[in-house]
Amino acid sequence: QVQLAESGGGSVEAGGSLRLSCAITGDASSIYHMAWFHQAPGKERDGVAVAALKSDGSTIYADSVKGRFTISQDNSKNTRTLVLQMNSLKPEDTAMYYCAADSRSSCGAFVVKGYNYWGQGTQVTVSS
Repeated sequence: QVQLAESGGGSVEAGGSLRLSCAITGDASSIYHMAWFHQAPGKERDGVAVAALKSDGSTIYADSVKGRFTISQDNSKNTRTLVLQMNSLKPEDTAMYYCAADSRSSCGAFVVKGYNYWGQGTQVTVSS
């Protein structure tokens, strides 16, 4: 079992930055991929960034965030944390952001059903 808990959301003006964190507890060694998704009201949950934890650590980004967002791991302080650094934020980035983990080595970086663990989400609001 894996538990995920996001933090770091908030309200910023366009052009600002936020750093989201996802604390990972439980059997973290079982995780193949971790990702950040976002979901705006009335819209589907879409992938933002994914990191391959068990292979080469490669990352994939949605076209809309390339060059602005960075996904990384922070394993300091005896805790395992997934981080999403978000820079040059735009109003269209406004959404609930979710951390997700895949412990089944499912295919498809941004396929929602491929992730079997989810956090509760953290709200990001970007004003123009």
